[in-house]
Amino acid sequence: MVSETTDTSRFPLAYRMLAGFALGLVGGLVVNLTAGDAAWVTAVTTYVTGPFGQLFLRLLFMLVIPLLFAALVTGVAEMKDLAQLRRIGLRTLGYTLVLSTISVVVAIVLVNLLQPGGGIDPALARQMLAQAGDGAGAILRERPAQPGGVAAVLAIVPDNPVRAAADGDILAFMVFALAIGVGLVLVRNERTAAFERAIEGLLDIVLRLIGLVIRLAPIAVACFMFNLTALFGVDLLVRLSAFVGTVLAALLFQLVVVYSASIWLATGRNPLAFFRAIQPAMVMAFSTSSSNATLPTSLDVAERTLKLPRQVARFVLTIGATANQNGTAMFEGVTVLFLAQFFGVDLSLWQQATVMGVCILGGIGTAGVPAGSLPVIALILGMVGVPPAAIGIVLGVDRFLDMCRTTLNVSGDLAIATMVAGRAEE
Repeated sequence: MVSETTDTSRFPLAYRMLAGFALGLVGGLVVNLTAGDAAWVTAVTTYVTGPFGQLFLRLLFMLVIPLLFAALVTGVAEMKDLAQLRRIGLRTLGYTLVLSTISVVVAIVLVNLLQPGGGIDPALARQMLAQAGDGAGAILRERPAQPGGVAAVLAIVPDNPVRAAADGDILAFMVFALAIGVGLVLVRNERTAAFERAIEGLLDIVLRLIGLVIRLAPIAVACFMFNLTALFGVDLLVRLSAFVGTVLAALLFQLVVVYSASIWLATGRNPLAFFRAIQPAMVMAFSTSSSNATLPTSLDVAERTLKLPRQVARFVLTIGATANQNGTAMFEGVTVLFLAQFFGVDLSLWQQATVMGVCILGGIGTAGVPAGSLPVIALILGMVGVPPAAIGIVLGVDRFLDMCRTTLNVSGDLAIATMVAGRAEE
C-alpha cells in the first residue's frame, strides 16, 4: 500500500506515475508502429531505458530483506500480552486465516479459469526482457531446484536464517522473523525493549529509503512501458486488460460474496447494513490507498456506527491494518501467477498454493510502503523461475489496483472486528 507520508510536490506521485505510464505507453506504441526492429530502438532499450529500469529494481532488492524482517517482527511484537490473545486475539487470528485461505482459493481458481497471461509466445516474451536489459539475471541468482513433499515442509524452517536471506528464500526467512516477533512477546524486559526499539528504528530507516527510491517510479514506469510496447505493441495492452480484469474480479468476489456471507454467518448482521455503515472508511481507503491513513476513520466507524466494543475495535483494527491484507495477498498472488503464465512457466497446484501462502505473509511486510508489493512480487517471481524484471509489465496499473485492494483490506479489517465482537458478546 502507499504510505501516508505527505507528497509535497505540485503533482502527487499517483499522477506522475500515470503520466509516466502514458508517456512510455504512447511512445512505445509510436516506435513499434513506425520504427519496428530498427537498430536505434534496440540501442535505446538496451543502453538507456533498460538499465534505468534495472537500477530501480536493484534499489528495491537492496532494501526488501531488511524491510520484511523489521515489518514482520514489529507487527507481531505489537501483540503485547499473550493472555489477551486467548480470546480476542485467537479469534482474530482464526477469522483472518479463514478469510485468507478463501482468498487464496479464489485467486487460484480465477487465474487458472481465466488464464489472463496465456497466449503469449514465451520465447518472444523472454526476448523482450533480454532487450530491456541483461541485469535482471543479476538481481536474483539462479536458485537450485525446490524440494518437494516432506522436504518442502521442513525447508520452511531455516537452519540458517542468514543463508536463507542471502539465497532469497523468502518463506523461510519470514518464519525466522515471525519467531523473533513471538519471542519479543514472550520475553519482556529492558534489554528486549531496547531491541524492539532498534528494530522499529530499522523499519523507519528502510521505509524512508524506500520512499526516496519510489520517487524514481514515474521514470521507471515510463522506461518499462516504453520497452514493452516498443517490442510487443498493442498485444500487450490486451493482456494487461485481462490481468486488471482478473484482479478486480477476485477482489469483488471476496468483498461482496465472502465478506457478506462471513458477517451473516458469524453475527447474523445484515451485510447491506454493514457495508452502508463502513462507507466512510471504504472511501478513505480508496482515496488514500493506505490502511494506516484510514485507521482513524475505521476506528470511528467501528465504535460510533457499528457499535463495536472499544477494546475489540482497537485491538483488531490496529493489528489488522498490518496483518490482515486479503487484497494485497490476492493482488500479489494473481500477479505472480499471471506473469508465470505470460512467460510460459508451468506451476503445479502445490506451487501455486505455496506462492499464495508466501503472499499472505508478504502482505505483512508491505504495509505503509509506496508500491510495496513490487519487491515482494519480484522475489517470489525469482522463486518460481520468472525473471524479476517482469514486474515492469504491471507497474503502470499498480496505482489503480492499489486503491482497490486497500479498500478490500480495510473492509476486511472491519468485517473481522465485527465477527469477533459478535462472538465476544455471546
